[in-house]
Amino acid sequence: MKEHNSKKTASTKAYTPWVLVYFEEVTDRTAAREREKYLKSGIGREYLKKIINMAP
Repeated sequence: MKEHNSKKTASTKAYTPWVLVYFEEVTDRTAAREREKYLKSGIGREYLKKIINMAP
């Protein structure tokens, strides 16, 4: 987040400021990759849309 908001990442600097709206903690790297794959799928994206729309 600090890199994105300080505009050090070229691909995201035009979209600042970044705000964290959702966070999950997982047990290990394998679980994180599986969860990320799910969230990038069609049904996972729908889930994230619901979460984001509920954010203040």
